[in-house]
Amino acid sequence: MNDFMRLAIESARQGVRDNDGGPFGACLVRGGEMVIVEHNTVLRDQDPTAHAEVNAIRAACRKLGTFSLGDCELYTTAEPCPMCLAAIYWSRLARVHIGVSRDVAAQFGFDDARFYIELRLPLEERAIPFTKDAMREECHDVFRYWKNLNRPLY
Repeated sequence: MNDFMRLAIESARQGVRDNDGGPFGACLVRGGEMVIVEHNTVLRDQDPTAHAEVNAIRAACRKLGTFSLGDCELYTTAEPCPMCLAAIYWSRLARVHIGVSRDVAAQFGFDDARFYIELRLPLEERAIPFTKDAMREECHDVFRYWKNLNRPLY
């Protein structure tokens, strides 16, 4: 376990040295073998979704040829933000090992608290305005089309 977390930590350090993004690294493991190690590349890629965990999940899925990582574990230097947490659940990871809590990250300016608060609010009370039911019927038709094709959910 420590070896995989060390890989995540070293990747995070490399990302900081290269000014790729924040001090976040992730190592994805399957069957006790390292699959991929990634770090935050938000600044390098000019992509707000290029967090270490998302980068690792994307790269591992490409490498393994699957969207489901149910037989994999993730080692990450900090507690995942809500976006990364959702990616972890969508990819069906078996386990996540966290280096520091979000409270520690917040001490260094990486405070995700407002995102957690926003997620609990109804759409009409969120800081970014959301419009509901935009072309509702047409959007609903796309779901009906998908269902009629009998495609598997996942």
